[in-house]
Amino acid sequence: MRRLWLLAWAAAAGAASAQNVCPHASEVRQAEMLGLWHAEFEDAKLSGTLVLEKHATYADSLSGTIERGTVRRPVSGEVEDGEFTLEESADGVRISGTWLGEVVEGSCGREIRGTWSVDGEGKDARAFVLRKQ
Repeated sequence: MRRLWLLAWAAAAGAASAQNVCPHASEVRQAEMLGLWHAEFEDAKLSGTLVLEKHATYADSLSGTIERGTVRRPVSGEVEDGEFTLEESADGVRISGTWLGEVVEGSCGREIRGTWSVDGEGKDARAFVLRKQ
């Protein structure tokens, strides 16, 4: 009986430790992206708060909002193979900004670095860092 208990305990401990393993950047999926993020731009005067949720229509995609000061805009995007793409909109229809970045290796999906640009055309491009709160 004691041996069965020890085997069950060892199996449970192994499963718990497997769940706590930090995923490789290319393994980060939607689930790790959900929640509150802090955005910092190369211009230290500009920062924001990003809230990411499951997209209502597209199962593996993200949606949410970016808030910079008093301005709040809707966003939608995805993470695939460690690459992060997010589009924001000033009017809820057209793309007004594009975030292109990569999950930082060793961050367990809690940090993304890349470039934000106006309309995705490289205008007013700024480096950004997103950190999960």
